[in-house]
Amino acid sequence: MTFVSDLDPQPLWKHFDEILKIPRGSKNEEAMRRYVLGVAERKGLGVKRDAKGNFVVSKPASAGREEAQITVLQSHLDMVNEKNADVTHDFERNPIAPRQDGEWVRATGTTLGADNGIGVAAMLAVLEADDLVHSPLELLFTVEEEIGLVGASALDGSIVTGRRLLNLDSEDAAVTIGCAGAGISSLALPLESASPPAGTSAFAVALTGLQGGHSGMEIHLPKGNALKLLARALFAASLERPLHVGTLSGGGKHNAIPREARAVVLARPEEAQAIREALEREAVAIRAEYPAEKDLSLTLQEEPAPERAWTEAAGRRALALIHALPHGVLAMSQDIPGLVETSTNVAAAASKNGHLEILTSSRSSVDSALRATRLRIRAAAELAGAKVEESHGYPGWKPDPNSPLLATFRQVHERLFGEKPEVAAVHAGLECGVIGEKCPGMQMISFGPRIEGAHSPDERVHVPSVARFWHLLKTLLEELASSS
Repeated sequence: MTFVSDLDPQPLWKHFDEILKIPRGSKNEEAMRRYVLGVAERKGLGVKRDAKGNFVVSKPASAGREEAQITVLQSHLDMVNEKNADVTHDFERNPIAPRQDGEWVRATGTTLGADNGIGVAAMLAVLEADDLVHSPLELLFTVEEEIGLVGASALDGSIVTGRRLLNLDSEDAAVTIGCAGAGISSLALPLESASPPAGTSAFAVALTGLQGGHSGMEIHLPKGNALKLLARALFAASLERPLHVGTLSGGGKHNAIPREARAVVLARPEEAQAIREALEREAVAIRAEYPAEKDLSLTLQEEPAPERAWTEAAGRRALALIHALPHGVLAMSQDIPGLVETSTNVAAAASKNGHLEILTSSRSSVDSALRATRLRIRAAAELAGAKVEESHGYPGWKPDPNSPLLATFRQVHERLFGEKPEVAAVHAGLECGVIGEKCPGMQMISFGPRIEGAHSPDERVHVPSVARFWHLLKTLLEELASSS
């Protein structure tokens, strides 16, 4: 056990401390599933499963509250596995190493997994507690959320009978009542390769040090996209000096803004200094545009020439496509001030089987705008000669500001904290949209503690906000136990 188990509230933090030891990347949740089911078995609670691996643990109501309406609690088991390039960490074997930074808990060079590990830990604390007052409970644990709400999308709605749901996967003080829908577009650009021309040298170009972050919740922030910026810098430099790109890669997760990108550039040795200067001029311009990216680094270093690399024409098509693809905020909501309505993220690129494979992820709370964004990506891809495959995506969650569940939450929040809660919709995928489709008539809200930097090694959770979240959850469950 670590210091985490001693934090307040201990019933929640002791489970999170255990969770830090358990591998739980998307599609690798079996050990996490066994841990939760072990808690349920020790408490003698029933479990319903579906074919995908989602499951519901049922807990009977407190004495005298048996006739109250069922309350559903929901969190996802998986986390995003991200680490800094200079960190050695095997997410399938090594535990997450937590450290305390003032009022915050964070990991050491990796994601922490507070998203959604704190929500899971809270549900486990509810399962174990004998002193809580609550209605009949269904605790729904889903899988593969971080790779596109896959588990929720395959949910067998018949295992959930309740029709009011508390999703515990929010990351700020607001209560969330709506979210964006999203879809992934995968591009495959065929690129010819050949042996490097005689007399040329190879140079590794790396753009590193960016903050990265969640491609929905943080897409509006002044954060650079390493893939887009490296393609831009190389494209600009190629207009000044004779060079061509032999390979290009970067990013990884569809829901993370790329923090690093790398390329191999082929050029005559005597052009190296001029290319370096051209790239540095572009880096100076980029730093001026992104002053928050204080650790941005663009480097050029000679390396052994590869046996094969993209031809000059192929490398230029790759740069042009990545540079042309849209990225960032495309439209703001006209109904909710400050809410991003539509965005897209150029998430990853890698060479594979003679193609440059590019992954993009688009979001919108307006279905037609999401469709138009994906058409725009397809148009750019077709102009470059790339093939496009589009995932089915998932629906958004339309806000219902007049739901009885939200009204109860407002009352409890104001009674506990002396202030009305902030009510918001988010520009990110929450499982509520999918669950609402699978379980028609479901009332839903989402809330949680304060988590920053989710999906990046900068992820951290605010300890006092976890105590506040736990107090709110317990009190809300008791209040909901009084309603039929």
